[in-house]
Amino acid sequence: MARLRAARLARAVKPFRARGGPAERCPGCRVMHSHCFCNLRPNVPTQAGVCLLMADIEPLKPSNTGWLIADVVDDTFAFGWARTSVDPDLLTLLADPQWQPYVVFPGEFVTPERVVSQLLPAVAAQGQPAKRPLFVLLDATWAEAGKMFRKSPYLNHLPVLSLHPDQISNYRLRRSSRDDHFCTSEVGALCLALAGEPHAAEVLSAYLDVFTDHYLQAKNQQPVDREDAAHLRLRDLTLPP
Repeated sequence: MARLRAARLARAVKPFRARGGPAERCPGCRVMHSHCFCNLRPNVPTQAGVCLLMADIEPLKPSNTGWLIADVVDDTFAFGWARTSVDPDLLTLLADPQWQPYVVFPGEFVTPERVVSQLLPAVAAQGQPAKRPLFVLLDATWAEAGKMFRKSPYLNHLPVLSLHPDQISNYRLRRSSRDDHFCTSEVGALCLALAGEPHAAEVLSAYLDVFTDHYLQAKNQQPVDREDAAHLRLRDLTLPP
């Protein structure tokens, strides 16, 4: 993720300005240094992996939550998206026999034969371990994600995982007119739960809550309560057994 952000900054014609004006931010957690929470970064072993396909400006946004997935899940891969080109490393990843990729996207916009609501059976080839799920998340605004899905022919052969969560989004850093539009980190947690990794899903969800708290308190120039419910939940989930 940091590599992708650095590459995007190097291409920038003018400095990127986050909403709220200029601020000195921690390069690790993207909030102001006074509210840094890098020491709370969790890491959970997972069988599943995540591939973030990121719209052009997303790596630069301090409110982007794809970073949180990369903090929690070791096997997180991030690539920039462009309409006219594709990173060869992305194609190599999608073809890697250890992975079973799924494009995560609403099934209502996809031909029915491509849509799955559960993971495919993890059948192992002869002499090979069973494939691990790799969730391809389109990290973008809703409008951008739709364009990315339609204009990425190298994804057309992959199954589309359509999520049907019971809860509504709790994301508070960007506005959406619909409660069923989830942020990238929330989608990642839903995918991990579906892959049979509930602990990793809970940790990611708790980590999002802590990030949101630090981000908003920094924005409002208020101190962080590190003993509130969000921090205690993350602490409990990440205590060594």
